[in-house]
Amino acid sequence: MRFERLAGLAILLCGLLEQAAAQSTDLVLHGRLTGTDHQTYREVPFAVPPGVDRVTVTFDYTGREQRSVIDLGLIGPDGMPRGWSGGNKRTFTVGTVDATPSYLAVPALAGQWALLLGIPNMRANATADYTATVTFSRGQASDDAALATGARWYRGDLHSHTGHSDGSCRNRGGSASVPCPPFVLAQAAAARRLDFLAVTEHNTVSHAQALGELQPYFDTLLLMPGREITTFHGHANLFGTLAPLDFRRGWDTVLKDAQALRGLVSINHPVRPSGEDCMGCGWDTRTDMALVQAIEAVNGKDAGTRWSGIPFWEAQLDRGYRITAIGGSDSHRPDESPPGIPATVVHAAALSQSAILDGIRKGHVFVDIEGSPDRLLDVRAEANGNTAMMGDALDAPAGTAVRFRVRTAGVAGARLRIVDNGREITPLADPTVRDVDSVFTLAGDGRPHWVRVDVIAAAGHLLLLGNPVYLNARR
Repeated sequence: MRFERLAGLAILLCGLLEQAAAQSTDLVLHGRLTGTDHQTYREVPFAVPPGVDRVTVTFDYTGREQRSVIDLGLIGPDGMPRGWSGGNKRTFTVGTVDATPSYLAVPALAGQWALLLGIPNMRANATADYTATVTFSRGQASDDAALATGARWYRGDLHSHTGHSDGSCRNRGGSASVPCPPFVLAQAAAARRLDFLAVTEHNTVSHAQALGELQPYFDTLLLMPGREITTFHGHANLFGTLAPLDFRRGWDTVLKDAQALRGLVSINHPVRPSGEDCMGCGWDTRTDMALVQAIEAVNGKDAGTRWSGIPFWEAQLDRGYRITAIGGSDSHRPDESPPGIPATVVHAAALSQSAILDGIRKGHVFVDIEGSPDRLLDVRAEANGNTAMMGDALDAPAGTAVRFRVRTAGVAGARLRIVDNGREITPLADPTVRDVDSVFTLAGDGRPHWVRVDVIAAAGHLLLLGNPVYLNARR
């Protein structure tokens, strides 16, 4: 529902907007300025209702052909300016955690606000009509503009740190290690040709403001502010929300709180030791895995080592949970250990935070262990005219032929490893990867199966980790 009212002078809008705020979360403010407004300031009041986490304003006006100029700012509930963009921005957002550059975040938004219009030039006989659209958002999340559209595979890193927690790098002169600015990490990710980068600081989202400022510059690299919930009994990344979350309350409570915020949770490096060498790094708590959407099956270069999270992840699959395997570099020093190794590759509808997270929730993901720029693993299955990709479920009653098609790129000479309910099977007479799709058929038996495909190098190490197709899934 939208509100529209016309008024000649901004001050007359106040009562109307207070009434509309109780009825709608979107306001459209109209007004007209004339030559009598030359070199004055005008306020356009509006009310922000309780529960709002972000206020976005889009502003435009007519009369530019008459050299009319209207600058824009914002007055907070305390009557003081909360930002001023003049004529350099048509749209800005103020949130409880972050804000568009030129504006300040405000911990509590409810109350009476006003747009501040500065009129440095308005000819005596000129008029200018302005329109301001005010949008209220509930559920604190960062801006969700898409950098690219179209469904395809997008490559990125879901675990990294800057100086907002314990990330460091050498200073410009190389003489000392310093808290690493987010710009340095983003530069390293762009150099590796990543499409997205999640910055996941320990128990804070203070970096969200910095990432928002960097995003226009990194126009092909989506910067996603997340946090690494860091406790005495495990670490997990939380994506998709900037809202406060109390990490002290025990994991089941924390996970329920994250669910209420519509966040996506990924357990990090689950089999790391927990002790003085790495306090709280391993996952050593009983957990309702139904509240977990992803597991960091590969952290840095741990694939093939005793610290690999792949067995932990597969154990959850055996219990019937459909949890997506992802990877993260856990980069703390982008100048020495750059982001993107491994890369998490997500099939998503667009390059936006919501689309990437949706692809992860669906399991449309594979992990590129070495973080190459172009390797591909695309697994599709078909049964009774229905199709599924990695992460999807497919009914396969007893006697049904389930046809799998595996498309790869950049891994010629490697071999496919096919896993059914944790057991390697050999439905292909020759599993060597060639220039054509590999096709195999399994017979459905009506029982639950998770079937996934990995790509193994000729030397025997893992190159690509695939998520399952779920046959006759129970959850």
